[in-house]
Amino acid sequence: MKYLHPKSCFLALLILAISACNSTAERQAGSEEINPQKLKESLENVNKNLVREESARIDSYAKRHGLETTKTGTGLQFMITEHGQGDSIKKGDLVCFSYVTKLLTGEIIYSSETSGIRQFVVGRGGVEAGLEEAVLLLKHGDAAVIILPSHLAFGLLGDQNKIPSRSSIIYEVKILEN
Repeated sequence: MKYLHPKSCFLALLILAISACNSTAERQAGSEEINPQKLKESLENVNKNLVREESARIDSYAKRHGLETTKTGTGLQFMITEHGQGDSIKKGDLVCFSYVTKLLTGEIIYSSETSGIRQFVVGRGGVEAGLEEAVLLLKHGDAAVIILPSHLAFGLLGDQNKIPSRSSIIYEVKILEN
């Protein structure tokens, strides 16, 4: 029977010990890694809280200004302040409107007085998703207050001009007759 040289035994045991330690360290490090499902749930919870807080700020604005708004499933709020005699707006319509755009602070950001009448074809984009959603609830000739939560307005980035990141915006619009 052949015996291993003591140095060979020591070397084999050392390699075995090191690899066992590395495996234990890797398992421990792996347990400290972020669980993708937990990360997703955490981010969803943060987002839900941010949406709830923004909705509460919008509700507070509407209450302070005596607005009896209707809220859609997306979080858009609107109130028709003047009923027009025109047809209901539908996809494909060219919509022209005068407007004032404000932040929840009341600060006027844009208006048709300084920037001119706006227009767009419904369903072709080019405007905030919430504005497009809102005009489909109106008729030609209507005037309305429309409150867009940030996710229906300019989102995380703002408009990179006057509207800050994550800002709810208020539109006071008058849809012009065609």
